[in-house]
Order: sequence, then structure tokens, then C-alpha cells
Amino acid sequence: MTPVPLPTPTLHTTRLRLRPFDDADANDLFALHSNARVLRYWDAPPWSDRGRAERFIASCRQMAEEGTGARLAVDRHSDGAFIGWCSLNRWNPDYRSAALGYCFHEAAWGHGYATETGHAVLRWAFDTLDLNRVQAETDTRNLASARVLEKLGFVREGTLREDCIVNGEVSDSWVYGLIRREWRPSAEL
Repeated sequence: MTPVPLPTPTLHTTRLRLRPFDDADANDLFALHSNARVLRYWDAPPWSDRGRAERFIASCRQMAEEGTGARLAVDRHSDGAFIGWCSLNRWNPDYRSAALGYCFHEAAWGHGYATETGHAVLRWAFDTLDLNRVQAETDTRNLASARVLEKLGFVREGTLREDCIVNGEVSDSWVYGLIRREWRPSAEL
């Protein structure tokens, strides 16, 4: 079966621009993923090799080409600064489902950027891709991420017990789901 490409869109919100990654993002991406506080609840250690950023960008292109998802760089309109990224991966057009993920610089925390970004990506997912379900997971200790998902309308559906090892600690994850009929696109953030 020939893969169906999923072109990465450029989306705009009041304060943000979401766009495809390009090679010039490697330094900013490395700075983000080499920060131990940012990756505190991540299931992989902080990056120590800048080449990881280049491979990440290449994998973004591959995801789009293979039609498995889209990863978008997030820039602030006010100063053009790269503040993080958001993804819609595990896209399955037959099941009309995908998974949402995101990662933001520590300086961007607490400003509503993750919620604003998630809202834009969900609008694209439900309106353009015609998805029926979007799923997300977060470490049970990451209460800030859980709040973002709940603000976006996700419902906590269960706990994956001891599903990850984060920084040498066995951890649980919460699974969240958002169904199309529960999506509130008019709830502009």
C-alpha cells in the first residue's frame, strides 16, 4: 500500500504561528530537548548530541511523507521566537484517529501557549482531517500537562500502570481522549 502524504500545515492563532520544521530550527530544538527540566517527565533523557535535532527534523519530514503525522514548530508572533512544538502523530485515516503531543520551553510555561497551540491543532484535526478521536498521554506527575489537556476538552480515560521509565523511575501515564462530538471549536482560547 502506498503511503498517503500528510502535508504539514501552517496554522495561526492570536499569538502564535505553527509551521513545518526547517533545518534552521536545529539549534533551538537542541536547546529545548537538552533541558533536563523540560524533559523531566519525558520517556527519554535530555539530548547531549546536537545531531539529535537534525535527526528529529528529518523524522518530521518523514512523518509527513509517510502520512503518519505532522510535527509543527511553534513561534511567537510578537518576536518570532521558537517556543516549542506540537504534533499530531499515529494518524490513522481509516479509524479517523491520531495522538496529540507537545513540548515547550520552560520560559513559555504558564502563558497558555500549549493550550492555544493544542486548540489550533485540534481544529485542524477535526475540521480538515475529519478525525473522530484524538488521544493524548501524560505522566501522572505532570499536572500542568494534564490541566492543558482538560482545558482542551480531553477526558481522562484511564491509567497505564508502570508503562514508562522516566529518569530511572518507573512511572504511570494517564490516557486522555477527545471525541469529535465533544469538541468545542467555538471555545476560542
